[in-house]
Amino acid sequence: MALDRELWRWVPSDISLFFTRTPHAELEVTVEMITSISELDSITACTRDLVATQSAVYAYACASASYVRGRAGERELVEAMRIAGAPAAVTTAGALLAAITHLDARSVAVATPYEPDLARLLGEFLVESGVHMVASAHLGLVAGIAAVPYAVTADLVRRADSPEADAVVVSCTNLPTYDLIAPLEAELGKPVVTANQATIWAALDLIGCRAVGASQRLLTTGVNSG
Repeated sequence: MALDRELWRWVPSDISLFFTRTPHAELEVTVEMITSISELDSITACTRDLVATQSAVYAYACASASYVRGRAGERELVEAMRIAGAPAAVTTAGALLAAITHLDARSVAVATPYEPDLARLLGEFLVESGVHMVASAHLGLVAGIAAVPYAVTADLVRRADSPEADAVVVSCTNLPTYDLIAPLEAELGKPVVTANQATIWAALDLIGCRAVGASQRLLTTGVNSG
């Protein structure tokens, strides 16, 4: 995760963010690496490292690591954070599902920077969760995701989109997206939900706060549940 700065852009001025990281794995971004960084022991240790901040909500900000073991695995991550001391907890994969529901998007297109196997598991996670995936596009990357230019990501989203999709879901918290969301929504005529956007939106929602982001549909559609 190299996009701490992007996460701050969705946060109201009276909210603070505190960060820690799971142990670094010297592997390419494949199913093997993602599985290794989502071990419950690591998540528990990271949560305990932040307990002294007295934060109201904890977010596990990795999309692929929170869907790689399916819905049951995603729920286990949330439960591990709660047991370790988090008053409330959310994962990026869970946040994406919450955003899809909030937008009443019954069918989605999916854009990811991932290699094929990791991208396939996201599709399986969505289907298991009752989301109809009608189209997808992927970059096939196993490294360097945080350095992907906006122009490449924008083209990826356009390629992923389908007339049958109610929204486009962009996975990976290491893929910069903030400045693309509103322009792409205007161009495509539908919501574009990204991993970092959904993570912060859902975390703030759990404590009754609203994320900030001009003209982004997820943040302006309806009201938060808190």
